[in-house]
Amino acid sequence: MCCSNSIERDKAMMGEPEAFDISVVSGMKFFDPHVHMTSRTTDDYQAMADAGVVALIEPAFWLGQPRTGLDSFRDYYSSLIGWERFRSSQFGIKHYCTIGLNSREANNESLSEQVMEILPLFIYKEGVVGIGEIGFDDQTAAEEKYYRLQLELAKEAGLPVQIHTPHRDKKKGTQRSMDIAIEHGLDPYSIIIDHNNEETVKEVLDRGFFAAFTIYPFTKMGNERMVEIVKQYGPERIMVNSAADWGISDPLAVPKTAALMKMRGLSNEAIEMVTYRNAITAFAQSGQIDEADFNAPQSIDQSVKFEGNTILRGGQQPRTDKSSIIIS
Repeated sequence: MCCSNSIERDKAMMGEPEAFDISVVSGMKFFDPHVHMTSRTTDDYQAMADAGVVALIEPAFWLGQPRTGLDSFRDYYSSLIGWERFRSSQFGIKHYCTIGLNSREANNESLSEQVMEILPLFIYKEGVVGIGEIGFDDQTAAEEKYYRLQLELAKEAGLPVQIHTPHRDKKKGTQRSMDIAIEHGLDPYSIIIDHNNEETVKEVLDRGFFAAFTIYPFTKMGNERMVEIVKQYGPERIMVNSAADWGISDPLAVPKTAALMKMRGLSNEAIEMVTYRNAITAFAQSGQIDEADFNAPQSIDQSVKFEGNTILRGGQQPRTDKSSIIIS
Protein backbone atom coordinates (compact mmCIF):
# COMPACT_ATOMS: atom_id res chain seq x y z
CA MET A 1 0.00 0.00 0.00
CA CYS A 2 2.67 2.50 0.96
CA CYS A 3 4.42 2.62 -2.39
CA SER A 4 1.66 2.13 -4.95
CA ASN A 5 1.14 5.00 -7.36
CA SER A 6 -2.52 5.32 -6.45
CA ILE A 7 -4.55 6.65 -3.57
CA GLU A 8 -6.27 3.86 -1.66
CA ARG A 9 -8.31 4.28 1.49
CA ASP A 10 -9.03 1.65 4.08
CA LYS A 11 -12.45 0.21 3.24
CA ALA A 12 -13.45 -0.58 6.80
CA MET A 13 -12.48 2.83 8.15
CA MET A 14 -13.24 5.13 5.25
CA GLY A 15 -15.61 3.40 2.84
CA GLU A 16 -14.94 2.40 -0.73
CA PRO A 17 -11.45 3.23 -2.02
CA GLU A 18 -10.87 5.93 -4.57
CA ALA A 19 -7.92 5.32 -6.88
CA PHE A 20 -6.18 7.42 -9.48
CA ASP A 21 -2.85 7.70 -11.18
CA ILE A 22 -0.43 10.30 -9.81
CA SER A 23 0.87 10.87 -13.32
CA VAL A 24 -1.28 14.04 -13.31
CA VAL A 25 1.63 15.66 -11.43
CA SER A 26 4.36 14.00 -13.48
CA GLY A 27 7.29 16.36 -13.92
CA MET A 28 6.65 18.31 -10.71
CA LYS A 29 9.28 18.38 -7.96
CA PHE A 30 8.42 17.68 -4.31
CA PHE A 31 10.11 18.39 -0.98
CA ASP A 32 8.92 16.25 1.96
CA PRO A 33 9.95 18.30 5.03
CA HIS A 34 9.15 15.59 7.59
CA VAL A 35 9.79 11.89 6.95
CA HIS A 36 11.53 9.32 9.18
CA MET A 37 13.54 7.38 6.62
CA THR A 38 15.42 5.45 9.32
CA SER A 39 12.17 3.47 9.62
CA ARG A 40 11.74 2.92 5.89
CA THR A 41 13.23 0.54 3.36
CA THR A 42 15.45 1.38 0.44
CA ASP A 43 12.48 0.58 -1.83
CA ASP A 44 10.77 3.66 -0.40
CA TYR A 45 13.65 5.87 -1.52
CA GLN A 46 13.28 4.42 -5.01
CA ALA A 47 9.51 5.02 -5.04
CA MET A 48 9.90 8.58 -3.75
CA ALA A 49 12.49 9.41 -6.41
CA ASP A 50 10.25 7.96 -9.13
CA ALA A 51 7.35 10.11 -7.86
CA GLY A 52 9.36 13.35 -8.04
CA VAL A 53 10.62 13.78 -4.46
CA VAL A 54 13.95 15.59 -4.85
CA ALA A 55 14.64 16.54 -1.21
CA LEU A 56 13.48 15.65 2.28
CA ILE A 57 14.03 16.49 5.94
CA GLU A 58 14.35 13.75 8.54
CA PRO A 59 13.62 15.03 12.06
CA ALA A 60 15.07 13.22 15.07
CA PHE A 61 12.26 11.35 16.76
CA TRP A 62 11.08 8.57 19.03
CA LEU A 63 11.93 5.07 17.77
CA GLY A 64 9.15 3.28 19.65
CA GLN A 65 11.57 1.37 21.86
CA PRO A 66 12.74 3.79 24.58
CA ARG A 67 16.48 4.41 24.47
CA THR A 68 18.26 3.60 27.69
CA GLY A 69 21.69 5.13 27.22
CA LEU A 70 23.45 8.16 25.80
CA ASP A 71 25.34 6.17 23.18
CA SER A 72 22.11 5.11 21.49
CA PHE A 73 21.27 8.80 20.99
CA ARG A 74 24.80 9.48 19.77
CA ASP A 75 24.61 6.65 17.22
CA TYR A 76 21.14 7.73 16.09
CA TYR A 77 22.15 11.35 15.49
CA SER A 78 25.27 10.13 13.69
CA SER A 79 23.14 8.00 11.37
CA LEU A 80 20.97 11.02 10.49
CA ILE A 81 23.96 13.04 9.31
CA GLY A 82 25.81 10.02 7.89
CA TRP A 83 24.31 6.78 6.66
CA GLU A 84 20.80 8.13 5.88
CA ARG A 85 22.20 11.03 3.91
CA PHE A 86 24.30 8.56 1.92
CA ARG A 87 21.41 6.12 1.40
CA SER A 88 19.19 8.94 0.14
CA SER A 89 21.88 10.18 -2.23
CA GLN A 90 21.99 6.78 -3.89
CA PHE A 91 18.58 7.60 -5.36
CA GLY A 92 19.29 11.25 -6.18
CA ILE A 93 17.32 12.64 -3.21
CA LYS A 94 18.91 15.43 -1.16
CA HIS A 95 18.71 14.53 2.53
CA TYR A 96 18.58 17.09 5.36
CA CYS A 97 17.73 16.56 9.01
CA THR A 98 16.72 18.37 12.16
CA ILE A 99 18.30 17.37 15.46
CA GLY A 100 16.65 17.43 18.88
CA LEU A 101 15.41 15.60 21.94
CA ASN A 102 11.90 14.30 21.25
CA SER A 103 9.23 15.26 23.76
CA ARG A 104 8.39 11.65 24.69
CA GLU A 105 11.98 11.01 25.68
CA ALA A 106 12.30 14.30 27.54
CA ASN A 107 10.41 12.65 30.39
CA ASN A 108 13.50 10.55 31.19
CA GLU A 109 15.20 13.45 32.92
CA SER A 110 18.47 11.85 33.94
CA LEU A 111 19.10 10.78 30.33
CA SER A 112 17.77 14.04 28.91
CA GLU A 113 20.38 16.01 30.82
CA GLN A 114 23.09 13.97 29.10
CA VAL A 115 21.48 14.32 25.68
CA MET A 116 21.37 18.10 26.02
CA GLU A 117 25.15 18.06 26.50
CA ILE A 118 25.81 16.33 23.17
CA LEU A 119 23.27 18.21 21.01
CA PRO A 120 25.73 21.05 20.23
CA LEU A 121 28.08 18.44 18.75
CA PHE A 122 25.50 17.69 16.03
CA ILE A 123 23.41 20.78 15.31
CA TYR A 124 26.23 22.58 13.49
CA LYS A 125 26.96 19.67 11.14
CA GLU A 126 26.44 19.88 7.37
CA GLY A 127 22.84 19.19 6.37
CA VAL A 128 21.29 20.03 9.75
CA VAL A 129 18.55 22.58 8.95
CA GLY A 130 16.91 23.03 12.33
CA ILE A 131 16.21 21.93 15.88
CA GLY A 132 13.48 19.29 15.81
CA GLU A 133 11.19 17.75 16.27
CA ILE A 134 10.63 19.15 19.74
CA GLY A 135 7.64 20.32 21.79
CA PHE A 136 4.91 18.63 23.79
CA ASP A 137 3.44 15.14 23.92
CA ASP A 138 1.78 14.62 27.31
CA GLN A 139 2.45 18.29 28.17
CA THR A 140 4.43 17.47 31.31
CA ALA A 141 6.74 19.75 33.27
CA ALA A 142 9.78 17.82 32.00
CA GLU A 143 8.67 18.24 28.38
CA GLU A 144 8.33 22.00 28.93
CA LYS A 145 11.77 22.20 30.56
CA TYR A 146 13.59 20.57 27.63
CA TYR A 147 11.46 22.37 25.05
CA ARG A 148 12.56 25.68 26.54
CA LEU A 149 16.22 24.63 26.68
CA GLN A 150 16.15 23.59 23.04
CA LEU A 151 14.50 26.85 21.99
CA GLU A 152 17.44 28.63 23.57
CA LEU A 153 19.78 26.31 21.68
CA ALA A 154 18.04 27.18 18.41
CA LYS A 155 18.28 30.88 19.16
CA GLU A 156 21.98 30.60 19.92
CA ALA A 157 22.64 28.59 16.72
CA GLY A 158 20.36 30.71 14.53
CA LEU A 159 18.42 27.66 13.36
CA PRO A 160 14.72 27.20 12.54
CA VAL A 161 12.63 25.11 14.93
CA GLN A 162 10.39 22.18 13.93
CA ILE A 163 7.69 21.74 16.57
CA HIS A 164 5.72 18.56 17.21
CA THR A 165 2.20 19.24 18.50
CA PRO A 166 0.47 16.69 20.75
CA HIS A 167 -2.18 14.20 19.67
CA ARG A 168 -4.20 14.82 22.84
CA ASP A 169 -5.52 18.29 23.63
CA LYS A 170 -3.86 19.55 20.46
CA LYS A 171 -5.27 23.08 20.50
CA LYS A 172 -4.02 23.77 24.01
CA GLY A 173 -0.61 22.22 23.25
CA THR A 174 -0.25 24.20 20.02
CA GLN A 175 -1.13 27.51 21.69
CA ARG A 176 1.22 26.75 24.57
CA SER A 177 4.06 25.90 22.15
CA MET A 178 3.65 29.21 20.32
CA ASP A 179 3.34 31.24 23.53
CA ILE A 180 6.57 29.79 24.93
CA ALA A 181 8.49 30.29 21.67
CA ILE A 182 7.51 33.96 21.60
CA GLU A 183 8.35 34.28 25.30
CA HIS A 184 11.88 33.10 24.43
CA GLY A 185 12.17 35.80 21.78
CA LEU A 186 12.06 33.63 18.66
CA ASP A 187 10.64 35.02 15.43
CA PRO A 188 7.47 33.08 14.45
CA TYR A 189 8.72 33.11 10.86
CA SER A 190 11.61 30.85 11.96
CA ILE A 191 9.28 28.26 13.48
CA ILE A 192 7.40 25.44 11.76
CA ILE A 193 4.40 24.24 13.78
CA ASP A 194 3.72 20.67 12.66
CA HIS A 195 0.79 18.23 12.69
CA ASN A 196 -1.83 20.97 12.36
CA ASN A 197 -5.53 20.36 11.78
CA GLU A 198 -8.66 22.42 11.17
CA GLU A 199 -8.73 23.39 14.84
CA THR A 200 -5.26 24.99 14.92
CA VAL A 201 -4.44 26.29 11.44
CA LYS A 202 -6.07 29.73 11.63
CA GLU A 203 -4.32 30.80 14.83
CA VAL A 204 -0.93 29.44 13.69
CA LEU A 205 -1.10 31.43 10.44
CA ASP A 206 -2.58 34.53 12.09
CA ARG A 207 0.33 34.62 14.56
CA GLY A 208 2.91 34.44 11.75
CA PHE A 209 4.20 30.86 12.11
CA PHE A 210 4.61 28.31 9.32
CA ALA A 211 1.85 25.68 9.45
CA ALA A 212 2.85 22.14 8.47
CA PHE A 213 0.33 19.34 7.91
CA THR A 214 1.05 15.63 8.13
CA ILE A 215 -0.84 13.37 5.73
CA TYR A 216 -0.95 10.27 7.90
CA PRO A 217 -3.70 7.61 7.87
CA PHE A 218 -6.16 7.50 10.76
CA THR A 219 -4.40 9.82 13.24
CA LYS A 220 -3.46 13.17 11.72
CA MET A 221 -4.70 14.61 8.42
CA GLY A 222 -6.25 13.12 5.28
CA ASN A 223 -5.39 14.61 1.93
CA GLU A 224 -9.01 15.39 1.03
CA ARG A 225 -9.21 17.55 4.15
CA MET A 226 -5.85 19.04 3.18
CA VAL A 227 -7.21 20.19 -0.18
CA GLU A 228 -10.05 22.01 1.57
CA ILE A 229 -7.64 23.74 3.97
CA VAL A 230 -5.53 25.11 1.11
CA LYS A 231 -8.69 26.26 -0.66
CA GLN A 232 -9.82 28.09 2.48
CA TYR A 233 -6.54 29.60 3.69
CA GLY A 234 -4.44 29.76 0.51
CA PRO A 235 -0.90 28.39 0.09
CA GLU A 236 1.06 31.05 2.02
CA ARG A 237 3.21 29.54 4.87
CA ILE A 238 1.51 26.14 4.55
CA MET A 239 3.47 22.95 3.83
CA VAL A 240 2.57 19.28 3.48
CA ASN A 241 4.59 16.31 4.75
CA SER A 242 4.22 12.55 5.21
CA ALA A 243 5.92 12.01 8.61
CA ALA A 244 6.19 8.42 7.34
CA ASP A 245 7.73 6.26 10.06
CA TRP A 246 7.39 2.76 11.50
CA GLY A 247 3.60 3.14 11.80
CA ILE A 248 1.08 2.64 8.99
CA SER A 249 2.10 5.60 6.86
CA ASP A 250 2.90 6.57 3.29
CA PRO A 251 6.21 8.05 2.04
CA LEU A 252 4.37 9.09 -1.15
CA ALA A 253 1.84 11.19 0.76
CA VAL A 254 3.22 14.48 -0.61
CA PRO A 255 3.04 13.66 -4.35
CA LYS A 256 -0.30 11.90 -3.86
CA THR A 257 -1.73 14.98 -2.13
CA ALA A 258 -0.38 17.14 -4.93
CA ALA A 259 -2.18 14.91 -7.43
CA LEU A 260 -5.44 15.24 -5.51
CA MET A 261 -5.01 19.02 -5.38
CA LYS A 262 -4.52 19.05 -9.13
CA MET A 263 -7.67 16.99 -9.68
CA ARG A 264 -9.67 19.26 -7.37
CA GLY A 265 -8.73 22.35 -9.35
CA LEU A 266 -5.94 23.99 -7.37
CA SER A 267 -3.39 25.88 -9.48
CA ASN A 268 0.08 24.52 -10.17
CA GLU A 269 1.49 27.57 -8.36
CA ALA A 270 -0.46 26.81 -5.17
CA ILE A 271 0.46 23.12 -5.30
CA GLU A 272 4.12 23.94 -5.80
CA MET A 273 4.10 26.29 -2.80
CA VAL A 274 2.66 23.78 -0.31
CA THR A 275 4.52 20.70 -1.56
CA TYR A 276 7.90 22.25 -2.40
CA ARG A 277 8.59 25.98 -2.17
CA ASN A 278 7.43 26.84 1.37
CA ALA A 279 9.59 24.11 2.91
CA ILE A 280 12.64 25.57 1.19
CA THR A 281 11.76 29.09 2.31
CA ALA A 282 11.32 28.05 5.94
CA PHE A 283 14.30 25.74 6.40
CA ALA A 284 16.73 27.67 4.16
CA GLN A 285 16.89 30.15 7.05
CA SER A 286 19.43 27.67 8.43
CA GLY A 287 21.84 28.64 5.65
CA GLN A 288 22.15 24.94 4.79
CA ILE A 289 19.81 24.65 1.78
CA ASP A 290 20.92 25.58 -1.72
CA GLU A 291 18.15 24.77 -4.18
CA ALA A 292 20.74 24.33 -6.90
CA ASP A 293 21.74 21.12 -5.10
CA PHE A 294 18.51 19.43 -6.16
CA ASN A 295 16.72 21.46 -8.84
CA ALA A 296 18.47 19.51 -11.57
CA PRO A 297 18.78 15.71 -12.03
CA GLN A 298 21.42 14.31 -9.72
CA SER A 299 24.16 11.98 -10.84
CA ILE A 300 23.84 8.58 -9.14
CA ASP A 301 26.61 6.06 -8.57
CA GLN A 302 25.55 3.12 -6.41
CA SER A 303 28.99 1.57 -6.63
CA VAL A 304 30.31 3.96 -3.97
CA LYS A 305 30.31 3.05 -0.29
CA PHE A 306 29.78 4.78 3.05
CA GLU A 307 32.36 3.69 5.63
CA GLY A 308 32.74 0.46 3.70
CA ASN A 309 29.00 -0.23 3.44
CA THR A 310 26.77 -0.23 0.37
CA ILE A 311 23.00 -0.19 -0.19
CA LEU A 312 23.34 -3.14 -2.58
CA ARG A 313 22.38 -6.64 -1.48
CA GLY A 314 22.69 -10.17 -2.83
CA GLY A 315 24.72 -9.53 -5.97
CA GLN A 316 22.52 -6.59 -7.01
CA GLN A 317 24.13 -4.60 -9.79
CA PRO A 318 24.78 -0.91 -9.04
CA ARG A 319 23.02 1.80 -10.99
CA THR A 320 25.54 4.22 -12.42
CA ASP A 321 24.30 7.23 -14.37
CA LYS A 322 26.77 8.31 -16.99
CA SER A 323 24.72 11.14 -18.46
CA SER A 324 26.23 13.91 -16.33
CA ILE A 325 28.04 16.57 -18.32
CA ILE A 326 30.28 17.19 -15.33
CA ILE A 327 33.73 15.58 -15.61
CA SER A 328 35.71 15.55 -12.39
